[in-house]
Amino acid sequence: MGWLRHSLLMCSVALMLAGCSLLEVKLESGIEPLPAEQLSMRLFTREYANTFYAGVEHSADVVLASDDVSLKSQALLWKINAEQVLTQTIFQVSPVAAMVDTWAFTAQMAAYFESGYGRNLFGDHSELVAQTSQDLLADYERRMRGLLSESEFSANQTFMVQYANEHPLFDLSFARVSAFSGWLAYRNISEQEAIKTFGSVPEVMTDMSERMAMLASQTPKLLGWKAELFALNSNINSSEVNQTLKQISDTSAKFQTLMAQSPQMMSQLAVDMRQELTPLLEQLDASAERNMAQLSVERQALELLVERERLALAQLVERERQALVKDADALVARTVDQAFEQLTQVLQGLILYIVLFLLVVFFAPLGLGVWLGKRMQTKNNRD
Repeated sequence: MGWLRHSLLMCSVALMLAGCSLLEVKLESGIEPLPAEQLSMRLFTREYANTFYAGVEHSADVVLASDDVSLKSQALLWKINAEQVLTQTIFQVSPVAAMVDTWAFTAQMAAYFESGYGRNLFGDHSELVAQTSQDLLADYERRMRGLLSESEFSANQTFMVQYANEHPLFDLSFARVSAFSGWLAYRNISEQEAIKTFGSVPEVMTDMSERMAMLASQTPKLLGWKAELFALNSNINSSEVNQTLKQISDTSAKFQTLMAQSPQMMSQLAVDMRQELTPLLEQLDASAERNMAQLSVERQALELLVERERLALAQLVERERQALVKDADALVARTVDQAFEQLTQVLQGLILYIVLFLLVVFFAPLGLGVWLGKRMQTKNNRD
């Protein structure tokens, strides 16, 4: 009887120790890290940005070497708008959306300069610009071919050609809508299937750091190009002032020569010169005042442009900060919910084991004693 009770007690202790192992709660973040394929998409897409910027800037600088103000303006607009749009496409939260939209924009720009509305936009340099756009598209497709399977690459390439034909670019502003929703419909994929996670906290922080670094490197260039475009198309004209100054210099030289040769005529000549030069000086003064007023207006407009860009940059940084805080709050909330859910499951299991322990320790010996007592009484009755 004592041996049986001891054995039951040891079994109960073993069950309790096994139940206590459930207390090893693993507090996970509740956010899955990005799959390796999506991390590769993000890496290849952002590495491509440097290639894109270099290609566009090199070809645009070739056009800027011409003397045509219109071609120079268009080259500056190409650099400004192309790099702004690409920065927007590559820095999307989802690597899949960034990959699709970057590919689609590159295909649209290539079609725009190859056979679209911009095929003759740069005159003699149109072929160079079209070739650069095609090379940039080919470079991006080469990167994606090494990342995607052959069937996925072919399906995506077919969609990009179709999308570029159905949604052409109309001018150098490159106004467009995201191709991601169209790509989801084309591939018959829901957004939940395409975007299952935005990455772990370190991945989100790394993404934010890369965005800030790219923004810091691109903003000075864009502001410089916009200021150059503004100055190139302003109404400041220095040719009239230079011509007037040249005439005054020539007249002064002749006057000095005349003074050395005929001192007797200086008195009358001074009167005549004053009469002749007075209207010219008045005209020069009025022209200088107009030019100075125009220059002041242009300077104020430039200051306003820089101020708007600075405010836009500050607003962008604030939006990104708020989005990061929101994502962090969501991570914390999901972590707490999952922790409480796991803790609830552990407590439920622990309560079950406690009930089983009580049954084994208290009721099992009692029942066994009653049964043994009945058997012994039956045996005594028989004896």
